[in-house]
Amino acid sequence: MAPRIPVSTYRLQFNHHFTFRDAKSIVDYLHALGITDCYASSYLKAVPGSAHGYDVADPTRLNPEIGTPEEYWAWIDALRSNDMGHVLDVVPNHMGIARSSNPWWLDVLENGPSSQYARFFDIEWHPVKDELADKVLIPILGDQYGAVLERQELQLAYRDGAFRVQYYDDVLPIAPDTYAEILEPEMGEWLAEDGRRLDRGDADELHSIVTAVRHLPPRNSRDSDEIAARAREKEVVKRRLAALVERSADVHELIERAARRLNGIAGQPRSFDALHGLLDRQSYRLAHWRVASEEINYRRFFDINQLAALRMEDPTVFDAVHRFVFELVERGAATGLRVDHVDGLYMPPDYLRRLQDRCAEVTRSQKSNGSDDAAATPFYVVVEKILGADEYLPAD
Repeated sequence: MAPRIPVSTYRLQFNHHFTFRDAKSIVDYLHALGITDCYASSYLKAVPGSAHGYDVADPTRLNPEIGTPEEYWAWIDALRSNDMGHVLDVVPNHMGIARSSNPWWLDVLENGPSSQYARFFDIEWHPVKDELADKVLIPILGDQYGAVLERQELQLAYRDGAFRVQYYDDVLPIAPDTYAEILEPEMGEWLAEDGRRLDRGDADELHSIVTAVRHLPPRNSRDSDEIAARAREKEVVKRRLAALVERSADVHELIERAARRLNGIAGQPRSFDALHGLLDRQSYRLAHWRVASEEINYRRFFDINQLAALRMEDPTVFDAVHRFVFELVERGAATGLRVDHVDGLYMPPDYLRRLQDRCAEVTRSQKSNGSDDAAATPFYVVVEKILGADEYLPAD
């Protein structure tokens, strides 16, 4: 069987102004025009409010701003009923990391080199500057760090078993192994107050949680077993803390007091030392946005700080980024793929071969009973390549 090759396409730009429901409503009109295939911009989960969708923040799900899964499949069914295909835009070169919307990137900021997703991004963990060893530079501040800190624009907060620091729309995780620095000073004062005691069981659980965070595998470990252990145990700690806060108003108040203490007092510079010390022990360093061009240590899409490049040459990264796309191909939703900025990848030809092989593999069952001919059937893939004035298209 030959791959489905579009005869005429119509491009759909999805965002919250043009949704799956809107796309479904114009299918009959497009069919009447003679359109055979709808070519769609990326509609995987992007940075909130994205107008274009090419800042994908989570490639494992549809963008909820564009519609529900039910609305998506209603659109696909409308295309099928008119014998129309669909070419999906794939963005393998980079991911959106703005507005704390990317769960993989947040895991890297929380756990440093020991993150399960550290290998996904092209990060130089040992740059020239020693203060950036095992850290990621995050150039999001609108002023010098000290000035931002003393203006109380960096606010420590607790939510659902985890601590985080908020800077306007950006919410950055606090590493669980540093939770003790937040809790212990307040625990000592709380338990020493006259007539004020935590419930014995709650106090024991809080002490146990602090002990657990101190024994998490280190954030600079590259050992696979320690990485897996940290990923597992840090979530256990968060669940235990969330459950304790839920049942104990005293523990909730203790945490609120700890956050107020760390967030400092306006006009008293020394009151911010504790928060600075906590931030200094994270796997990221906050900086003024102007330093990005000189100091940034993660590869970006051109010079856009909010688009972090992916190590697509790593098979683990390839599989994770494309898993949902291949599911859509297997279910017949996408009958073709258009690859965005393929020349940004480390090895474009290798990527395209792997993409073609996997597409042929996942469509084998739907095209025939699994014969060798079906396995060899190519899938329709087109790529974008922008040529410079003195550049020629590579032969491969």
